[in-house]
Amino acid sequence: MVTRHTTTLPPDYFDARYAADPDPWNFAASPYERDKYAATLAALPRPHYAAGLEIGCSIGVLTAALAPRCGTLTALDVAEAALAQALARCRDLAHLRLLQAQVPGDWPEGTFDLILLSEVVYYLDAADVARLASRVRESLRPGGDVVLVHWTGETHYPLTGDEAADLFIRETRDRLAVDRQVRTEAYRLDVLRDGGPPRRPEPQFERRDSDTA
Repeated sequence: MVTRHTTTLPPDYFDARYAADPDPWNFAASPYERDKYAATLAALPRPHYAAGLEIGCSIGVLTAALAPRCGTLTALDVAEAALAQALARCRDLAHLRLLQAQVPGDWPEGTFDLILLSEVVYYLDAADVARLASRVRESLRPGGDVVLVHWTGETHYPLTGDEAADLFIRETRDRLAVDRQVRTEAYRLDVLRDGGPPRRPEPQFERRDSDTA
């Protein structure tokens, strides 16, 4: 049985991972990541956003794919080594702002009509998820979208993927409604929208049994 962390993972956890391997989660070459990124982009409710915010951009693989969908894009990560790679990968994107930050304590200025949290909320403990939810509510523009993506397998993080997503949804239900949920064999994807009811009274997971990790 995996022993799970009980508190939010500190910056040195990620620094150690990138020191041992410049791409510790194989973002650049993993078929799982490739297919998940494609599904994430396909799930975005709008073709274009004025201002996007990506929390936990890592080495910038998804960042580079998301950038054409945004007028401006702010991308954050806690690890300096990851951001250096993201900067190199996205060096031609003049509308991209990369920042080193540890959420929810650190947060960028401005407001956004898209906030993407891909494989990041489960690194936080429950108290910090509540703080993160507050940050998102404060910086999301009216009518904006929030997208969560989380691996649902076993981890040693403070929360499982399901715990993280469900907790975030509960903490934002006064402002955001679940618009769409997708579950594959490896991950879940939740699209939350401001300013309207969900498409279904009680959204159910859309299964994609053909998807593989």
